[in-house]
Amino acid sequence: MWRAAPGLSAAATDRLPGEGEAATLAYMPRIADSPAVSPPTDRFERRARRRGASVIAGVDEAGRGPLAGPVVTAAVVLHDRRSLAGLDDSKRLPAAERERLYAIILKRATVSIAVASRERIDRMNILRASLWAMSRTVAGLSCRPDHVLVDGNMLPPDLPCMAEAIVDGDALSVSIAAASIVAKVTRDRLMQRLGEAYPLYGFERHMGYSTPEHFAALRAHGPCPHHRQSFAPVREQQLLLEV
Repeated sequence: MWRAAPGLSAAATDRLPGEGEAATLAYMPRIADSPAVSPPTDRFERRARRRGASVIAGVDEAGRGPLAGPVVTAAVVLHDRRSLAGLDDSKRLPAAERERLYAIILKRATVSIAVASRERIDRMNILRASLWAMSRTVAGLSCRPDHVLVDGNMLPPDLPCMAEAIVDGDALSVSIAAASIVAKVTRDRLMQRLGEAYPLYGFERHMGYSTPEHFAALRAHGPCPHHRQSFAPVREQQLLLEV
């Protein structure tokens, strides 16, 4: 099912999709489009080409759910899918395979990466910060896309072309799957560095997610400067320290 969906025409910091006038397309998948065991395909890319697109970018993020660290987004334009056998949703790949594919993608595709810091997340909220970063990563591509495939059910602001929001897109589209790998590997590396700088929290193991180890560290040591103060578990621990 296709429907017209408004994008954003103003600043990326204070508005959400639905408030602007720029025309985009959002694809709202039926139940049959939900992810299966099979790997992603290029059917969305082929359909975009039939509609006249020649440069198609997949966009995804990593790190919306964690209690600490940034959100990382990536945009990827695949030039030769045959050279990227094994592409899949980053969540379904072991770390070693993600690293292998990450290196190949950087060599054989056009890639752009953007980071929304912890400060931006707390200032804008996690959804707005993620959409802001997605817009930045598309704008950062060295080749201007004429069609964008975005993982999720919302389109980021100020996209320069037609776009589709595809629920579970990282499991359905090869371009989005490639973007999910780049975003995930990039963020994991950033969190490993935070783990070295703040060894009490174990960031290099849980990547900032809500694990028992992370909650135990929060209770024992309180939040560090990279914890998201706008997230309830972090805010609650900060309040306990202030009592």
